[in-house]
Amino acid sequence: MDTQSLQAFLAVADTQSFSRAAERLHLTQPAVSKRIATLESQLETRLFDRIGRRIALTEAGHLLRPQAVRILEAMEDSRRALANLSGQVGGRLTLATSHHIGLHRLPPILKRYTRAHPDVALDLRFQDSELAYQSVLDGQVEIAVVTLSPTPLTALSAVELWRDRLCFVCAPDHPLARLPGPLSLDTLCAFDCVLPGFQTFTHALIQRRFEQAGLVLQVSVATNYLETLKMLCNVGLGWSVLPQGMVEGELIELEVDTPPLERPLGYLVHTRRTLSNAALELIDALESQGQAPKAR
Repeated sequence: MDTQSLQAFLAVADTQSFSRAAERLHLTQPAVSKRIATLESQLETRLFDRIGRRIALTEAGHLLRPQAVRILEAMEDSRRALANLSGQVGGRLTLATSHHIGLHRLPPILKRYTRAHPDVALDLRFQDSELAYQSVLDGQVEIAVVTLSPTPLTALSAVELWRDRLCFVCAPDHPLARLPGPLSLDTLCAFDCVLPGFQTFTHALIQRRFEQAGLVLQVSVATNYLETLKMLCNVGLGWSVLPQGMVEGELIELEVDTPPLERPLGYLVHTRRTLSNAALELIDALESQGQAPKAR
């Protein structure tokens, strides 16, 4: 069994598609099919049922999947450990980050990092924070810089770097802008709002504040892209909650009678995987720029 065949097997299992697996692996679809056929021949069993265009794991495929993950993780850990012996900082570093952090927090850090370590091939992937958690768990990325989950996971080490203050905002011509402050949460609930996606950590933080007061939000639009929320808020589709750094200019901050809303931002790594020298150097760069880092 070769690792390339196992990688192809997991890609097809994850995407339930040979064509999407080929895109993920940067291969042709016939190449992926050949690797799967080779693996099935070696194991003398079928791993996928192909019913029309639908792909599903067989019982043997379900049994192989966790073993394949462990084999590839062990191979990658071994490769990193051996590469680390040289002390050199180079090779491929997979890094996931959210769009907001990637645009507003990381650029100066990555600029200094890439200049200091030109032999590192940085594979930067923009992902929602919630998906990035899963990517680190699955070993698809080595490190993620994201909004941290309110619920710690034992398999991940999460280190807080920054506290992002969230502001209640609206357009200058919104009815809320003409009301004297401080406004109550109940007053906000009388108007539509545009908020981060329902499955995001940030949405959960905002919703919990209103639920604690026994209130229900009127969410007219939800999206994971904060720049889009800013635009929707600016054109008058509702008030919103955005990071402080996005408020200047087109929006005004509302004075609301509630304690400050803050979300933790930081980095994630897997607790049971060997980190490359490239990742360790990036962690040093992040912690030197962060504010009062602490493990979670």
